[in-house]
Amino acid sequence: MLYPGHAAEDDYPLAESVLGGAASLPVIITDIESDDHTVEAMRAVGTGQRLLDGARQAARHHPDALMWACTSGSFLYGWTGAHEQVAEISDATGLPVSSTSLAFAAACQELQVTSVAVAATYPTAVADGFSAFLADAGVAVVSAAAHDIETATEAGSVDGDNLFEMARAVDTDDAEAILLPDTALHTIGWIEDLEHDLGKPILTANQVTIWQALRLVDRQVRAEGLGRLFRDVGVTARSGTPSPIR
Repeated sequence: MLYPGHAAEDDYPLAESVLGGAASLPVIITDIESDDHTVEAMRAVGTGQRLLDGARQAARHHPDALMWACTSGSFLYGWTGAHEQVAEISDATGLPVSSTSLAFAAACQELQVTSVAVAATYPTAVADGFSAFLADAGVAVVSAAAHDIETATEAGSVDGDNLFEMARAVDTDDAEAILLPDTALHTIGWIEDLEHDLGKPILTANQVTIWQALRLVDRQVRAEGLGRLFRDVGVTARSGTPSPIR
C-alpha cells in the first residue's frame, strides 16, 4: 500500500486483523510536501517520481501487487490519467498496480451500482473532480456534500459520530450506495455499522483499496466485518483496472 503521508494508515493493519491473516497489507508512506486538500497539493502527491520511489521502498516486502492508496491523488488526473499513472508504476516494477479511484469504479461495477451518494471530506473543487471521475466510469452522483476539511491530518481525526452524520446527510432513495472517498478518513471499523444504519452498501476508500489489491492477486476472499463488498460479493477474480461501464 503506497500511502501519502500520515492520517488513517492504521486502517490497514486493522483490516488485516478483520481478514484473519488472508493477506499482508504493509504500508509504505510516500513523500508529500503538503497534505492540504487543494487540487494542486493533491495532484502533487500523485506525481510519478514520488510513486516510483515508494514502489522501490515496497520492494523489500516482495509484494505480489501494489496499490496507490490515495483517491484524490489519482482521480484528479482524470479517467485516462489515473490509468496512465498506475501503468507507469506497473511498467517499472513488473507488478499489477491499481489505485483507490480505480478501485471505487471497479467496486461499483461489481455491485452493479450506477447511482451513488458521495460524502467527501474535501473542498468542493476537489470533490467535483471525484464526481467527474465517477461519471467517466458510468456512475452518476445523485447526492453529494463537500465538507471542506482542509488537510488529510484533520480528516484522520474525524470520529465515528461525525462519520455517521456525513453519510446520513447525503443518503437519498436514488442512491444505490454511499461512497466515502478519502483514504485519510478512518472507516474500516465502522463499515458494518454504517451499512446496518443506512441499509445500503457503503464503499470507503481504504476498504475498496484492499478489495482491489486482493483482486489483483487472484486471492479468493469473503469476509465478515468489511461490508457487503466483502461479505456478499467477496473477491473472486482478478480484474486489473476496470473499463468504463456506461
